[in-house]
Amino acid sequence: MSLNYVMLCDSYVPGLDKGKGLYFLFVKSETKTPGGLLARPVLTSYYKSDHFKTRPYDPYNVYTSPNEAILCPDSFQSMYTQMLCGLYDRQQVLRVGAVFASGLLRAIRFLQLNWPQLVQDIRTGSLNPRITDPSVLECLSGIVRPEPELADFVEAECGKDNWEGIITRIWPNTKYLDVIVTGAMAQYIPTLDYYSGGLPLACTMYASSECYFGLNLNPMSKPSEVSYTIMPNMAYFEFLPHDPDSYSAGFNRNSTNPPKLVDLVDVEIGKEYELVITTYAGLYRYRVGDILRVTGFHNSAPQFHFVRRKNVLLSIDSDKTDEAELQKAVENASQLLREYNTSVVEYTSYADTKTIPGHYVIYWELLVKDPANAPSQTVLNQCCLAMEESLNSVYRQGRVADNSIGPLEIRVVKNGTFEELMDYAISRGASINQYKVPRCVSFTPIVELLDSRVVSVHFSPSLPHWTPERRR
Repeated sequence: MSLNYVMLCDSYVPGLDKGKGLYFLFVKSETKTPGGLLARPVLTSYYKSDHFKTRPYDPYNVYTSPNEAILCPDSFQSMYTQMLCGLYDRQQVLRVGAVFASGLLRAIRFLQLNWPQLVQDIRTGSLNPRITDPSVLECLSGIVRPEPELADFVEAECGKDNWEGIITRIWPNTKYLDVIVTGAMAQYIPTLDYYSGGLPLACTMYASSECYFGLNLNPMSKPSEVSYTIMPNMAYFEFLPHDPDSYSAGFNRNSTNPPKLVDLVDVEIGKEYELVITTYAGLYRYRVGDILRVTGFHNSAPQFHFVRRKNVLLSIDSDKTDEAELQKAVENASQLLREYNTSVVEYTSYADTKTIPGHYVIYWELLVKDPANAPSQTVLNQCCLAMEESLNSVYRQGRVADNSIGPLEIRVVKNGTFEELMDYAISRGASINQYKVPRCVSFTPIVELLDSRVVSVHFSPSLPHWTPERRR
């Protein structure tokens, strides 16, 4: 976060230069493209750069987490160290955050699971033997110290059954949470409100690995009202009027009727557009895949509300699974059912964020032609794993390396369930002639209907395959 932006937050929440930020920040594993180029998320590139590691002192950007913890590639050691340092500095913490809402909730879940060992370290001034990274050990040698009173306090708070408001109970001076809660992350807002006691949620910026897009100039606005002001010096921005029935396969340069792009200054308030960028790094008219709605202008720069990712059905963290990919995963998994003379009649899905980390739930209605030879629990568990193996590398990295996604779950429902689902949709006004089974559901009554028809539940029994290629 830049100095100017934190100073902007300071104009809404004074005194941010008088304390620290507890931010849970992590590097991700690097991979290589088939051509041998190094590939990694933009934040990993930034954290590993001298711009971050040797940044000058800035009173608005003092973190509780040491650089060594952020740069530690082992996710457990990194999280443990950042949490431990955050507990030692609990009175100085003025804001708590992570990149995504899911990341902050993962940190809270980590505290739920590991607070006894953290308390032991604080009480004795020792260190969990699982912390073995040399650079982390060196930096912690000047931080870890015996503080019995702090240990007693953390033990008393974390030992309670009720964790409502745990963030403000442990870090009492926290003024707001700094996390992205727009788009797919909005599903985490109720859980964040529960753990924080309703602290304001500051959605600070709109960016991706391809480009930095814009800022929220009203950082304390409600998440549903957040608009990002495009920064025209970051790239050349163009906008494709959103029409879900046209150009779904991308630009066709040979078409006689190419899509008509709208320039930055010509967008119209209230209309929706797909973002297209040309960057200094060499991307030319790259379709980001984000659908934005124009809400106004700041001087001549348009402001946008993030509507959704185009064609994305499921997302827990930084993963994005579309309908075609989900269909392929179901097809691959259903191959395991053939020898049992069983097939998948219908399916739908949703992203379950009630657990931490969240996970994909897939509802299957099966046609079992020979009940005496029905697929076993073990076979259906393997179907879960087969689906995970079919999903993209970002999903599998979240499962294997980042621990940001839980095991995929298949819930088998009674025969006729999807007919009931259609009946419900028709009762609410859907056309029987145009009805299609939704491949992703989020409407609570529909999820409750599906859950009431579940006959068996299955989880992926192991991690899918994911191995990064590291630089030699």
